[in-house]
Amino acid sequence: MAGKAKSVSHTPVAAIRKSDVAYERILEGLFDRRVPVGAFISQNELSAIVDVPVAPLRDALRVLEAEGILTIHPRSGIQVVRPGMELTRATYQFRSIIERSAIRAFAEQGDESVMNALEMRHSRLIRRVEREGVGKEQLEEMDALERELHGAIIGALRNPLIDSTYRRMHNYLRLLRLDSKLTSPIMIRTLKEHLDILEACSTRNADSAEAMLLAHFQAAMQRNLGLV
Repeated sequence: MAGKAKSVSHTPVAAIRKSDVAYERILEGLFDRRVPVGAFISQNELSAIVDVPVAPLRDALRVLEAEGILTIHPRSGIQVVRPGMELTRATYQFRSIIERSAIRAFAEQGDESVMNALEMRHSRLIRRVEREGVGKEQLEEMDALERELHGAIIGALRNPLIDSTYRRMHNYLRLLRLDSKLTSPIMIRTLKEHLDILEACSTRNADSAEAMLLAHFQAAMQRNLGLV
């Protein structure tokens, strides 16, 4: 009896783990462009691309459909959502609602050493991009700084529900950027917007920090829409 109970208790955990792996691999395939955006693809084709069995793949697809990343068409296959104006505006509206209160908490209570470290890394990356242009390492560091800065801002709220929701929202941001080309001027402009936010936070000026954050989001949304 004990052996049976042990076997039963581990089955759901294994199933959850496989669907979680499938979820991450589908996103990885999407963001490294092995899974085409906008085109139709069958479950079997997707299973082969991401190297995941069909059963856990289906569970992951249902989650991704609920999150708005893709649509499952019973006869045509799976279609990853192609970013457009509506998704871009919705994403940045969500970010503004959540982060404008978070940035005030970060400015007033955030760890000064975290702010200083982020400022130094931003400044170093600006100098490197000015010297060398945009390459793989610069893009990776830019992505890391983006995650760490906004992660620190969101973390100031100390709310695990917001943390998990924001992590999922980050997938929309990466989706929006798939068709964007990050040139040296755009990267430098974005990094300087981040520095404006950090400078306001380091002086504990919550009003200025909020204004700098909203200006950054407005500029970023226009860049994603191709308006600048």
